[in-house]
Amino acid sequence: MTHKQPVLDLSPPVSDEIRKTTCYMCACRCGINVHMKTNADGDMRVAYIEGNRDHPINKGVLCAKGSAGIMQHNAPARLRKPLKRVGERGSGEFEEIEWDEALEIATDWLAPLRADAPEKLAFFTGRDQSQSFTSFWAQNFGTPNYAAHGGFCSVNMAAAGIYTMGGAFWEFGQPDWDHTKLFMLFGVAEDHDSNPIKMGIGKIKARGARVIGVNPIRTGYNAVADDWVGITPGTDGLFILSMIHCLMKAGRMDLDYLARFTDAPVLVNGDPASPEFGLFLRDADGKQQVICRKTGTLTAFDKPGVRPDLSATHVAEGITHRPVFHQMAEKYLSDDYAPEAVAERCGIPATRIRAIAAEIARVAFDEAFELDQEWTDFRGDVHKTMTGRPVSFHAMRGISAHANGFQTCRALHTLQIILGTVEVPGGFRFKPPYPKPATAHPKPHCGVTPDQPLDGPHLGFVQGPEDLALKADGSPVRIDKAFTWENPMSAHGLMHMVISNAHSGDPYKIDTLFMYMANMSWNSSMNTGGVMRMLTDKNDSGDYVIPRIIYSDAYSSEMVAFADLILPDTTYLERHDCISLLDRPICEADAAADAIRWPVVEPDRDVRGFQSVLCDLGARLGLPGFVDDTGAQKYADYADYITSHERRPGIGPLAGFRGEDGNQAGRGAPNPDQLKRYIENGGFFTHHIPDAALYYKPWNTAYQDWAVETGIYDTPQPYLFSLYIEPLRRFQLAAEGHGDRQPPDHLRDRIKHTMSPLPIWYETDQDGNEGFNITALTQRPMAMYHSWGSQNAWLRQIHGHNPLYLPTKLMRKNGLQDGDWARVTSPHGEIKVPVLEMAALNENTVWTWNAIGKRKGAWALDDAAPEATKGFLLNHLIHELLPPKGDGLRWSNSDPITGQAAWFDLKVRIEKTAPLIQSEPVTPNQNSPAPAAPKNLAWKSR
Repeated sequence: MTHKQPVLDLSPPVSDEIRKTTCYMCACRCGINVHMKTNADGDMRVAYIEGNRDHPINKGVLCAKGSAGIMQHNAPARLRKPLKRVGERGSGEFEEIEWDEALEIATDWLAPLRADAPEKLAFFTGRDQSQSFTSFWAQNFGTPNYAAHGGFCSVNMAAAGIYTMGGAFWEFGQPDWDHTKLFMLFGVAEDHDSNPIKMGIGKIKARGARVIGVNPIRTGYNAVADDWVGITPGTDGLFILSMIHCLMKAGRMDLDYLARFTDAPVLVNGDPASPEFGLFLRDADGKQQVICRKTGTLTAFDKPGVRPDLSATHVAEGITHRPVFHQMAEKYLSDDYAPEAVAERCGIPATRIRAIAAEIARVAFDEAFELDQEWTDFRGDVHKTMTGRPVSFHAMRGISAHANGFQTCRALHTLQIILGTVEVPGGFRFKPPYPKPATAHPKPHCGVTPDQPLDGPHLGFVQGPEDLALKADGSPVRIDKAFTWENPMSAHGLMHMVISNAHSGDPYKIDTLFMYMANMSWNSSMNTGGVMRMLTDKNDSGDYVIPRIIYSDAYSSEMVAFADLILPDTTYLERHDCISLLDRPICEADAAADAIRWPVVEPDRDVRGFQSVLCDLGARLGLPGFVDDTGAQKYADYADYITSHERRPGIGPLAGFRGEDGNQAGRGAPNPDQLKRYIENGGFFTHHIPDAALYYKPWNTAYQDWAVETGIYDTPQPYLFSLYIEPLRRFQLAAEGHGDRQPPDHLRDRIKHTMSPLPIWYETDQDGNEGFNITALTQRPMAMYHSWGSQNAWLRQIHGHNPLYLPTKLMRKNGLQDGDWARVTSPHGEIKVPVLEMAALNENTVWTWNAIGKRKGAWALDDAAPEATKGFLLNHLIHELLPPKGDGLRWSNSDPITGQAAWFDLKVRIEKTAPLIQSEPVTPNQNSPAPAAPKNLAWKSR
């Protein structure tokens, strides 16, 4: 008798309905399927989250963070109602109030400021992914004091990329995963762009491509690299320039690419006595001049048929003008950049530097290939094929968060360009709406008029001293001192300086600090203890030095305790969001794309999406752009804004399903059913680039025409890559005494030294750090994103606390073993923490996971939670100002060009200490408006 196998349902349904939206657990913005289950009470609840296989970003892949979004949505730490402070600031003592009262309070505080002194409002946001909207609100309020998190995260990378080539890594572009054969990463932590990079690395490794990881720490992507380069922190730029030296000396450059598509042949004034020394030679129309090698004549760079000459010089009015390429050769062929001269500082043997440079050159040139695709460039030249150079790079915060980060990022972009690997098959490719030259972006605006909007966008790209945000007396217009002589090209602002400057009244006092998703009293702040004191400090009259603080967050974070008014936000599954081409879209290199989030569930608390709150608050304040001609509220909520708003005719927050019938892409009238169409399409929209336009985007007429048609440009914008950034030279000229707008004397030498128009490397300013010679770094784990994951019931099991990792050499030197405790000191502070040994680590570097440590009472965590006992922050050791130099000044701990926070220049010393019950310093408990989580946290949809 045969055995009868029982019938088993191996795939029982996990849900009654699937709702497709966009993840918010990191910046990847993956597509997700949210499975909904109907409970006994008839309510639909989230049962399961998986990746959306049809989504262009993740194609169904989803990481631990994305899956754990259920726990983020159900976190006990969620705020439940608007709150008004009733105790001392910092005590965490609040009373619940209704929304009308909360908005009346905010209006009563803000309306007088707008009427009399809009600059008294400082409005700064964290990782909110809606910055085109929040900046629009701030601009209509009229305050010059707006920016987001980029100033303490990655502005060096973004600004260096845009000034050099019109875009950078990550959200600006990506490797050509289908064709690259050698992939090199610099300073990339595993939380950045994690799913696309993991998928890309898997794809290239499957076909035998090599991966080289350059990072002091071997975790994540570097752990799966074929070759790991454990570089000395802060020396990446020197290593890169040494490779450029090797390539130039060997003649391993794409000279045709340099001549056609970059400013390498552009002529530069070479007379040191001239007030235009170092500036480009231009014609009457302002176009850069080159010598055509066919005719030997002087001509504009974009004249049809011109073949720019990399070597020819030109004499005009007795002044010799030399091409940029001459200056590059003089600088980088110097023995100062030879591998033997830089090896010790970089911690990389000279032979290895030469070997890596040789491997890059071999793959770029000896393994070059052709794609059979005709295209036409901006000079009208027809190219029968597209040349592929299969070397690609990726870099992020690790090389950006140093005081030499801007020039380091510039050096990396220059390395790509001389190899001819940008916007070619196998290399780095831009994602729409990039590439855009720096001149296509707005300049920063700072014209403040009471009761009127600001005179233009807050942030932008300066082209010279005339664009700085300075008052007539030379003092800063902005509270963070962005776009001043201290940080001239601070394209993202200086969020890390806002509280310090507001507290000191330098450059002036403010009245209200308004922040969203910016945990400035804890892990998002340098000088954590000092910032908490600044937020609670009172003057001689007993009033708070910073009079009012309004804060919005979805969770009971550390920052909540320091606010006077709390506007509780929703979770990402309860609100509308717009991932827009005007902001931070989800584009890939072969398509323009954007996405939405929408309320797949309704809040079970009295909370509102922050963007909708701003629509209401903007109307109450009568802000132009938020009221109609009758003075009535223009946008009912953020969803209405997303659908109805036009930044310019036919261009709105979303590019998809435009026009009355929803059949237009990029340009078109508002469509009242646009959000519905997005939801039906899985929450996203994709508009593919034609095959002939997929590469050479800055110079390809097919791409330029497509970009105009799509609304990315209003007119074609072809341009040359800037190996030589002329605006930097304009600032140097001012420091040398030329021009009407002059820097203060104490900054002249720094400007002349650091603002080189060709990439340079310099030691970061560590005066006052004598005796502190170990570099201390933080890195964010793949299972976390900022501090959001630290209160997630699933993710906490992966990273419940964080040790300090020491290399073998430092463990032995200090007599330490795994589980011992160490005292770690800097010129600013001291911590005591547990340590673990890690062999795959630069021998003079220590590191830990970022943002694991929590303050007791925050995030609804138990006082005995490991995050609050053994978890810790390196932030206690960092300061927003450098140690005193003896010159009577306190210099910002920032890049001198962009103002980006130099988190990774932290120097410490280490010694063994007695074991402790919990890490130090111990911050007093804060009261939390969110009740502590139950001892046994369980949740399941039935």
